[in-house]
Amino acid sequence: MDKDLLLSPPGTAATEARSPSTRQPVAARVLRNPRLQESWVAYLLLSPSLLLFGLFLFYPLLKSIYLSLFLTDPQGRVAVFVGMDNFVDILTADIFVKSLSNTFLFMLMTVPTAMAAALILAVLSFNTLKGMKIFRFIFSLPMAVSVGTGSMIWMILYHPTMGMFNYLLSLAGIGPVQWLTDPDWAMFSVALMTVWMNLGFNYILMLSGIQGISEDIFDSARIDGSDPFRTFFRITLPLISPTLFFTLVVSIIGAFQAFGQINILTKGGPINSTNVIVFNIYQDAFVNFRFGIGSAQALILFVIILLLTLLQFKFVERKVHYQ
Repeated sequence: MDKDLLLSPPGTAATEARSPSTRQPVAARVLRNPRLQESWVAYLLLSPSLLLFGLFLFYPLLKSIYLSLFLTDPQGRVAVFVGMDNFVDILTADIFVKSLSNTFLFMLMTVPTAMAAALILAVLSFNTLKGMKIFRFIFSLPMAVSVGTGSMIWMILYHPTMGMFNYLLSLAGIGPVQWLTDPDWAMFSVALMTVWMNLGFNYILMLSGIQGISEDIFDSARIDGSDPFRTFFRITLPLISPTLFFTLVVSIIGAFQAFGQINILTKGGPINSTNVIVFNIYQDAFVNFRFGIGSAQALILFVIILLLTLLQFKFVERKVHYQ
């Protein structure tokens, strides 16, 4: 036996070197700790999501920040560092201001209308009358239609000579309307199609919120003599306010990210009357290969959506009644 080990007092490094516990691998000692074990399991389960977020969210965000500081050549390759000049040029450009105003107009035309229509349909189809499930299926059906398919359907409806809308107008003695080629009607036409497209999702949310209200509350209101309108405004609306708030936030974000229906129906025209900010980003980045300008616009859009969402949580959420 080693003389140094015999002469070493207890607790010294020499004694610990002979201890069986210290000869165990570090990984084995870590796994013996329940908290560390739970942490490793949590990170292991989160790793697929973190990987996807890193590849498709965090990396594109960092790449957009990098590209927004450069100008690119006609092939889209980084050419010249310009710093914040891209942002200055964008904020002073008439086309960007026009696209931003079009986006706000599109949001105001689609979000309140789609939410109000979905709420009315949800209230009307809430009862358990025979055959009501058929109407619920019909009202939620737009959710199953893709943006591309829905846009093609509405393009046929908007056709100036063979479209159903102009045919109905002709029966009333009204001349044909150039739905998609008239600057006065183009934004309205795209907004109407978007309201229909968002109706299914909003309807399912509204109906689920109303169905989450206890039936005893409605029974008590009927016993107290409350009429349907009073019950709707005093009971139903306050109790589904969390659903309304969620729908509002999601709908505003979706309105600012609208692209597919505009690209198919009008391509930003006529005369830039439907050129919203996302379509403008698409034109600059993937048509004109100005990735620096496109990335800068995307970051501005991100900031706008973030500020609007924070304002909603700051002021609108105060009106929300959580049970």
